[in-house]
Amino acid sequence: MDELVESILDYIRKPYTDHAVMINGEWGSGKTYFWNNKVRSKIESTDINGKRYRTIYMSLYGISNLDDISKKIFMEMNPNINKSIKKILDARNMSSIPEYVKTGIDMANSFGIMQGNEKVDFSKFFEMDDKVLCFDDLERANVDVIDVLGYINNFVEHDHIKTIIICNEKELSKKLKSTNVEMKTFIATYILNHEGKIKPETEDTESVIEYDENGEELEVRKPMVELIEDKIEHIFDKANDYERIKEKLIGETFEYVPEFNYIINGVLMRYESNPDLIQFLRKNSSLIVQTFNRSGTRNLRILKHALNDFQKIFEITKKYYPDISDTVLKSLLIFTIAVSFEIKAGKITKDKLKDINSLEEYKMILVASKLMKDNKQFYIKEFDNNYYFTFKTEYRFFKFVEHYVRTRIFDMKIFRDDMETIVSDENRGHIPSYKRLLVEDYWKIEDSEFSSVIQETLEDVKSGKLQLIEYLKLYVILNFFIQKGLLDIDMEFLKLTFVNGMNMAAATSKYCDNVDSYLDGIEIEKDDDNIAYIYEHFNNLNLQTKEKEYINISKEFFEMIPDKIERLAEVFADKHLDVPIMKYYNMNTLFERMMMLNNEDVVLFKDLVAARYEKVADVENEERNIRLLKQTTEEYIRGKIPTIKIVLLEDFIKVLDKILLEKKPVKKGRGRKKKVEVVEEEATQ
Repeated sequence: MDELVESILDYIRKPYTDHAVMINGEWGSGKTYFWNNKVRSKIESTDINGKRYRTIYMSLYGISNLDDISKKIFMEMNPNINKSIKKILDARNMSSIPEYVKTGIDMANSFGIMQGNEKVDFSKFFEMDDKVLCFDDLERANVDVIDVLGYINNFVEHDHIKTIIICNEKELSKKLKSTNVEMKTFIATYILNHEGKIKPETEDTESVIEYDENGEELEVRKPMVELIEDKIEHIFDKANDYERIKEKLIGETFEYVPEFNYIINGVLMRYESNPDLIQFLRKNSSLIVQTFNRSGTRNLRILKHALNDFQKIFEITKKYYPDISDTVLKSLLIFTIAVSFEIKAGKITKDKLKDINSLEEYKMILVASKLMKDNKQFYIKEFDNNYYFTFKTEYRFFKFVEHYVRTRIFDMKIFRDDMETIVSDENRGHIPSYKRLLVEDYWKIEDSEFSSVIQETLEDVKSGKLQLIEYLKLYVILNFFIQKGLLDIDMEFLKLTFVNGMNMAAATSKYCDNVDSYLDGIEIEKDDDNIAYIYEHFNNLNLQTKEKEYINISKEFFEMIPDKIERLAEVFADKHLDVPIMKYYNMNTLFERMMMLNNEDVVLFKDLVAARYEKVADVENEERNIRLLKQTTEEYIRGKIPTIKIVLLEDFIKVLDKILLEKKPVKKGRGRKKKVEVVEEEATQ
């Protein structure tokens, strides 16, 4: 980095120059930091050819016309302008005039009330031979880049002012090609059509007339998109204009590559007010550098944001879990930086990590993708290999961190769920053998312990301790071991062991809603009879657990009537909208509970039902029971003398009628009636 500073000073030292120099680097790489903390101070503190140069820095970010640049230069270099403002700036230790002050002075000038009622002539610049101009953010100006460079060229070529331009040429190139794309496409298409060079042949390609070296016509088939792109490049070749003026204006281009070890110290200084945090960050600065380098970017801005996020994560973690191990904190640091770069640098879509809900699920995906060599989760495997290649830790995914970086919301519930799992793991010190097979790479198991791991796993399989989805995944893993010759066991015995264990586990297992997502990374071999049988058995049992869960949810709802109707009001219209609760509860029992409500609560329940079914997509699975409830209510009020409750029940019947009418299933197909099966009511109280 010192060599780059010295090269810039060599340019300043030359008594005569008619060119500028450019510092080129990626966004967020610290170019402006480098100018302010290395180059600027060095120029202004060095005696060059018997004089001291003063630097004038201008960001072109958002500049919309060239006159704004002139005003900025004038304001920065004129020491006599508005002395009272200068005094305020000096008192506040400010090195440049803020934009809002410049705007105010510009407005005062517009009304002719500047010093002595003399308007400022921005075309007059004084004593520029001891000034160095620095123009930053060239690619972010709202003025045509060619015009900006032409403007700067006046200072360089005619006035021989030392000038430094800071930019990101990669983004500048994109900008030159992407401006006014719609207009350029329209004009290029119009011209091609007017010239008669487009002859429609198919939807995707066009025939264009070109000429060979003898002047003979050739009909060449080209994609329409390619023809338009060629014409746009021919008519609007701003990139070539830029190269021409750059060749004339820029004498040297310096590629800025950040000296990260130097910059990181400056970045970390902002955390000096938190002794615990700064000590931790300085102690692990090599991890920060390593993770930054593995991100494949040079964007220091993202790193600063990531460290700001980590400050909050660190402080909350230490507050609620003061005894958490240093290994977990290091893992949090790596993951926070890694996820920040992956999402904010646009390397992935946010959904890549969004769909993973826990550390265990993350590990299972890794094991499956490595074991089965399946590429469905290739990104997750690459992410893990990249960022955790040299740092060995069990804690490589934190849902609360991913959620925080992606949404900017720090969810305390997710935080506690993640940390409680980690704390319990650390306190337990030993995870079950079957969990090791599910979440660890199998080659981490020593040969001397492999046999005992398998034996313990089979014992847990027999006892029904696993979740159903874990049985399915584990069976595929053990089948892999058999194929590799690592496990000598009768396949029929293994299948029966798993079937019996699954039957027992079905009583306590939770329903797995998204099986395909959970099995990402594992290719279920449907042509393997044993695997196909276990897979089918899993599906049958999983549906049974779904039925049980739905029955329990329905009971939970309707048994709040009549005593906990206020609690029902809090959740009924918003919770479990995907569960067909009417299907899984006895309608006669529901009606009896309804009749125990006072009149006011009957109205409340009617409104709750109406509100819920405004949000439910369809009631195909609930239709039969909704009709039963309507029929039961109608039979009750038939022939009775009207009372307030009877009138309210009539209103309730109208709500049920409306639900049945509006949510009626749409028939599919042309001229054919869709057969709708009516599921027999099996649920009881």
